[in-house]
Amino acid sequence: MNSWSLSNVSSQQVSANTPTAATTVGNVTITKPPLSAPIRRTYTFKVKRYDPERGSYYWKEYSVELTNHETVLDGLLKIKWGVDATLSFRYSCRMGICGSCGMIINGTPRLACETKPYDLGTDVITIEPLSNFEPIKDVAADFSGFFGKHRSIKPWLIRKDEKEQFEKLESYYPQTEEQLNEYLEFAYCIKCGLCYSACPMVFLNKDYLGPQALAQAYRWSADNRDEGAILRLKVVDSENGVWSCHYSGTCSKVCPKDVDPALAINLLKHWLLYGKRKR
Repeated sequence: MNSWSLSNVSSQQVSANTPTAATTVGNVTITKPPLSAPIRRTYTFKVKRYDPERGSYYWKEYSVELTNHETVLDGLLKIKWGVDATLSFRYSCRMGICGSCGMIINGTPRLACETKPYDLGTDVITIEPLSNFEPIKDVAADFSGFFGKHRSIKPWLIRKDEKEQFEKLESYYPQTEEQLNEYLEFAYCIKCGLCYSACPMVFLNKDYLGPQALAQAYRWSADNRDEGAILRLKVVDSENGVWSCHYSGTCSKVCPKDVDPALAINLLKHWLLYGKRKR
């Protein structure tokens, strides 16, 4: 049942003592039921911190009170602003768009801004920097190598006619819904690094391009407007490319945007073996 109810009454008929939010459109009032009182709980945040001066990790615990509506990022910010200003971690949008706040939370790569301690079902929250990345300080990791691999697959539209870049076009490149759906799923990547952190093959082979870069190689090559698939396939057709993937599927399980890098890698393998075609 929809949580919003419609009733043919004016806003004046809604009691002032009723804890609801009401909006009147014409003679129809849209009434939203009140939210339940927040559940408050005190959590222990066990943070694995990296000390760049010593070149080693150490654990530190913090006690923080949060409601069932607040996230791990909210907890870290309370610690940062009110307890320990030296604690370092990345964040930006706070709404699961930018991908900055990726970290390992209770053993699983997650976005801190989308993870609520209450939903984890435990009062102890362990926080670690992402695996497979070089540490900078505390939970903040160095993404230089990650983005270098991303750049290597040329994540942009490649056109043979370079004049298009400098001339005013008299036409555009239309795209059907079918053509869009060939790659749309993979265009939702926010480069958070969770798939890269979860990949066991990246751990074993530091030169492996990894699931994020390979998924984007498929995304751009599957775009009907692109003419650079051959260039990308030369990059991914190597021992550090698609053939290093053993299909554990962990990359797809942790993606906060439901991108399926494992599928993209298998589609690239299929292209290399049988030629590029629609899926």
